[in-house]
Amino acid sequence: MPIHLIWGDDRGSIDHAINHLIEKIIDPNWISLNLSRLNGQDLAQVNQALEEVQTPPFGTGGRIVVLIKSPFCNGCTPELVEKFEKGLKQIPNNTHLVLVNSNKPDQRLKITKLLQNLKKSKEVFEQKFILPPIWDELGQKKLIQDIAQKLNLEIEEEAISAIIDAIGNDSVRIMSELQKISLLEKTKYIQKKNNTIIINKEIVNNLVFGHTTNSLEISNYLIDGKLGEAILKIDYLLDQGEPALKIIATLTSQIRGLLWVALLDKDHKNDINFIAKKAGISNPKRIYFMRKQIKGKSTNFLINLLGKVLEIEAMLKRGESAKNSFRDGLLINV
Repeated sequence: MPIHLIWGDDRGSIDHAINHLIEKIIDPNWISLNLSRLNGQDLAQVNQALEEVQTPPFGTGGRIVVLIKSPFCNGCTPELVEKFEKGLKQIPNNTHLVLVNSNKPDQRLKITKLLQNLKKSKEVFEQKFILPPIWDELGQKKLIQDIAQKLNLEIEEEAISAIIDAIGNDSVRIMSELQKISLLEKTKYIQKKNNTIIINKEIVNNLVFGHTTNSLEISNYLIDGKLGEAILKIDYLLDQGEPALKIIATLTSQIRGLLWVALLDKDHKNDINFIAKKAGISNPKRIYFMRKQIKGKSTNFLINLLGKVLEIEAMLKRGESAKNSFRDGLLINV
């Protein structure tokens, strides 16, 4: 009865973990019959997953049923809970149920408590993959190092910084770009040591990224009043297929957080924990970075900037062009 509980917001690492299970458990000759990928947002597919996981594998090797956006451990109907509990006893030893969700399992739920108890007997295996916040440079460095290690790549410190500046904490893109580099080992750019590819800053700049950006970089430009540079970066993201509302959501969150810090800092300058709690910031250490970012900026400036971003969101939701919305919104009352 092997059950794999996988959760977190790091989609790249989650996909890598699932693919690793597939390669390890399923015979490639029987993969079409022994692998199911189902969506937990569809009740019919949830029921299908509970039925298929009770089926032994065909041929040799094991069987895997992957249920993404799993409702189990994150809230489901009593009927599903009952069906899940009954089905547990019917899962063959060589059939694996993989439950995937972006949210942490709710420890208050009956199913979560049941699965946590089964971890002790090694019938349930839990893995979490959490992306570091975009402001957490040390966390982002570790993320890149971990991905490079999985690909048997050695990456120098300056190259890591270049990747952070270019991509941020997007693990899917980091994995993709590093995989491209690993395929270029016969080019003049690649150095090797003990069969390990060494990635330096020159490789990053010349082979992969060039002109790229992320939403954190855009917010920095906006805070510094560099509207032209911010618009160029926004155009680039839009041309790369980044959803306009996703850019807005990130900018709104960042600017609103900075505004809260600026307002609270006036009366509670020495109480970092209080500021973090009221501003909805989980890690109080982030306050030091945010203070540095808004040094010399008035609260009126941040309020005005937040108003512009919210106006852009309204224009986008009215169906106006993304690029025009950003331009018109940011250049209001300049």
